[in-house]
Parts: sequence; C-alpha cells; structure tokens
Amino acid sequence: MLVLPKLQNLRDTLPIEGAVRIELVEGIPIFRASTAVKNPIQELLDKQQTLPLNSDEEQELNLYEEIDGYLSFVNRTVRNLFLGQIQATV
Repeated sequence: MLVLPKLQNLRDTLPIEGAVRIELVEGIPIFRASTAVKNPIQELLDKQQTLPLNSDEEQELNLYEEIDGYLSFVNRTVRNLFLGQIQATV
C-alpha cells in the first residue's frame, strides 16, 4: 500500500508555471524543481549558514522541503512502476 506524502499547502511565491521540469534518466521521466524554484531555496540555505532564519523564512524552507519530498516520492513511484514493467516483460 502506498502512503502518499501530504502537502499542506504551496508557498504563495511558488511559480505556478515552470516550477517543475521533466528530464529523462535512463528512459524514465524524472520530475525536478526548476531553477526558478531552486534559487530561492539556495538563497535560504546560504543565509542559514551564516544567520538564523526568521520564522517566515523557516516556514518557506519547510514548504520547499515538503515539495521536494513529494517530488522524490513521485519519482520513486514512477521509477518502480517503470522497472516493474520491464521485469514483467522479461
């Protein structure tokens, strides 16, 4: 049984279009955050190395981590389904 990760909400500043890109890795579609999403995450991570984040920044980083977890779940599921189909045909 699959347990879906929960997304409570999406960050208001998350771009609706162009937030996710798809690339093929060994013929399997992989969903990745776009540069438009990665840049604010990296800025927060860089700031976190030198200064404490305020509560809004901490919440924003947590929301991005939830989205990353969800994309990872989708990618694992797609990969497992794809590999399962290959094994079923062998």
